[in-house]
Amino acid sequence: MSETTNTAAPSAPLPITVVPVRHYGRWVSGAVVLVALAALIYAFAQADIAYDQTLHFFTAETIVGGMVGTLAISVAAQALGILLGVGAAVMRLSPNPVMQAVAGGYIWLFRGTPVLVQLLLWYNLSLVFPEVGIPGLGTVETNSLMTPFVAALLGLGINEGAYMAEIVRAGILSVDKGQVEAAHALGMKRGKTMRRIVLPQAMRVIVPPTGNEFINMLKTSSLAYAITYGELLQSAVRIYSNNLLVVELLLTISMWYLVLTTVFSIGQYFVERRFQYSSTGEATAVAAVLKRILPGRTR
Repeated sequence: MSETTNTAAPSAPLPITVVPVRHYGRWVSGAVVLVALAALIYAFAQADIAYDQTLHFFTAETIVGGMVGTLAISVAAQALGILLGVGAAVMRLSPNPVMQAVAGGYIWLFRGTPVLVQLLLWYNLSLVFPEVGIPGLGTVETNSLMTPFVAALLGLGINEGAYMAEIVRAGILSVDKGQVEAAHALGMKRGKTMRRIVLPQAMRVIVPPTGNEFINMLKTSSLAYAITYGELLQSAVRIYSNNLLVVELLLTISMWYLVLTTVFSIGQYFVERRFQYSSTGEATAVAAVLKRILPGRTR
């Protein structure tokens, strides 16, 4: 008797059912955040705050003048900080040990002490030096020289220079050392190499944190209130000292700070993008030229 073989075709595989993962924690945390945000908005809405006065003083002459003062001291102090930062960074990377020590001491001192203390020291410099001057050119009373603007400029700018020095130093170190060696082999001096080869390429690293530093400077300038410089906070204090609308005026200047930081953040975005493109193209061109002249030195 012959045996029969079962040759039936195998059954089709069952369809795969995809079951999405439930992230209950996300929904719970999102709901908690929304509830907390709604409670905060409700609290401010029910608070005894005259929001119409906040908007009214937004364009007040005193507040607008304080905004101009904030912009002026921020731009001037940041410019001074950049100049000092570039100089200190180059000194820090110098082979001269004296230059290294001086730059390192400057960075250590001004990064290690609060900027408010530095502002007060500059403003009260006349207690130590009643007169300042240059031999042969005469002297002047320190009180007449050290105005609130000058004290704020020195306090904010010199402090900023210590932070900018580290930013610039990081940018310089990001440039390929082979290009520097090739430039020196071509007979370029150290200073010219720094100006023509290193700094242009380092800008793509330097610009983003510098923009952040300037935005931070806009807010840090409010510390100049302590030395009676006429910036936004000082302007608000002058007004609410008379009408007692303390919270309303503080909200007014907070709005101005948000406007300023938003505008400069947008500008920072476009500046960063431009330097990113130009620095990359310039670095490629420089590397190609040096490689063509001295191929063995640029590897």
